[in-house]
Amino acid sequence: MFMNGKFCKDPKYVTTNDFFFSGLDKPGNTSNRVGSNVTQLNVDKIPGLNTLGISLARIDYAPYGLNPPHTHPRGTEILVVIEVGLIHFQFNKGYTNAVAFAGLSSQNAGVITISNAVFDSDPRISTDVLTEAFQVDNNVIDYLQKQFWVDNNN
Repeated sequence: MFMNGKFCKDPKYVTTNDFFFSGLDKPGNTSNRVGSNVTQLNVDKIPGLNTLGISLARIDYAPYGLNPPHTHPRGTEILVVIEVGLIHFQFNKGYTNAVAFAGLSSQNAGVITISNAVFDSDPRISTDVLTEAFQVDNNVIDYLQKQFWVDNNN
């Protein structure tokens, strides 16, 4: 039988290997132009997924790595960040509204807006420390400290 563009295996011949992939525990090679690697586990790599309506991906990021902007024309996505401290953001560069839903692994995960934490901390982080850390002039730090926005939902 041919289903979703793939042949369905006769159930008499299905084995556990049809539902198994070895290597998901191994980091992907991020030595490339974008500094990331996507290991896609779909019906091509796990034949047992055919007709189940699910797939999986592991995304590895080098420091400053990027998973380029993309969409999934035949599915939706939930992304779980495993390594603690991965700073992330979303940005809608399109011309229409966008909607996103996030699932978090805590009943009260909190939010730390990095710009506020760095440029509006109390007590303030020394300008000397910030100019050294960001490799910019004191005037840049002074300007940035005046630009922060307040997030009262924290």
